[in-house]
Amino acid sequence: MNPPNHDAASRHDHIRSFVLRQGRVSNAQQRYYDEGMPCWGIPYAAVPLDFAVVFGRSAPVVLEIGCGMGETTATIAAAHPGNNYLGIEVHAPGVGSLLKEIATRELNNLRVIRHDAVEVLRDMIPAGSLAGIHVYFPDPWPKKRHHKRRLIQPPFVHELALRLAPGGYLHCATDWEEYARQMLEVLSAEPLLRNTAEGFAPRPEWRPQTKFETRGLRLGHGVWDVLFRRN
Repeated sequence: MNPPNHDAASRHDHIRSFVLRQGRVSNAQQRYYDEGMPCWGIPYAAVPLDFAVVFGRSAPVVLEIGCGMGETTATIAAAHPGNNYLGIEVHAPGVGSLLKEIATRELNNLRVIRHDAVEVLRDMIPAGSLAGIHVYFPDPWPKKRHHKRRLIQPPFVHELALRLAPGGYLHCATDWEEYARQMLEVLSAEPLLRNTAEGFAPRPEWRPQTKFETRGLRLGHGVWDVLFRRN
């Protein structure tokens, strides 16, 4: 399985919010990756996407950054067939699992890019083109010296806001309370965005409660949702 394309053209001159781990890829994940990427994968290129061409139709587009193993992403896409969904993930096992979900659920409204989300957003997502953005349980980088690696920072949030259409939403969720407070502070400071709640938001119906989340809640761990809309 080839790694993400990080050639000179991608100009990766920013702090990375992820570590590209060499996790084990199962035979099934490898097979679905090899068979699925030509059908539902989008290669990274520094060229803005035409979503009507990518999906073969015109419909609201929702971007998900960090799909993990893909179950939540696929569940959302299956529940909302009127939307188009674009998932970004860098880790090979997760991409393979997401492609398996697309194949087995026969989802026509979900595509995948295996690349750095910061570069995809910068180079491939047109301004004002998105109906929504999901950032669910990003790496919290809990050690203070690593906080600069967190994805939700003012410059990136500004770029996210620019890609939203008026009225489009940015929805973040985390199980780290300190990171949740940072998310709320950063999004509240972005002038293009407005909070939909008085502080943290209740979990919207479109975000399924994951098995990991259910277990954490049972053990008394918190989960915080932050939901803002573009002015």
